[in-house]
Amino acid sequence: MKRVALALGAAMIVAGRVMAASTASAQTDLPPAKVQGAITYVSGGIGQDEVNAIRQAAAQYPLELEFARTALPQNEYVSDIKVLIKDHLGRPVLDIISDGPFLLAKLPDGKYTVTADRHGNVKQRTTQIKAQQHVRLIFVWQR
Repeated sequence: MKRVALALGAAMIVAGRVMAASTASAQTDLPPAKVQGAITYVSGGIGQDEVNAIRQAAAQYPLELEFARTALPQNEYVSDIKVLIKDHLGRPVLDIISDGPFLLAKLPDGKYTVTADRHGNVKQRTTQIKAQQHVRLIFVWQR
């Protein structure tokens, strides 16, 4: 019984180290955070490691945007999307071009209008950001 407990304990230590290494790797694969005005954001998602890192970090950001276009057999990610986020008074709080198919933004509580422009094809959504909540908006364009 003692050997089983020792083996189980050793296995748990190894599993913990693997998880810690995985978390550290995901954090290093996360694109650097940028700041525009009062908004901190991360944009990217080129390559599977970066996608995994962004997905893991998403819960730390109130707003997550994802950009894709229709394709078969599955939709394809797109980047270089012009993103404009305005507050409830219509004031721009973030105006950037995405570095990849994902954008994470730390926005204060409030109502926002998110505009995503892909080659002149504009999509717009409104959303409410509330404390301790995460909002995910997916924009999909026709091929």
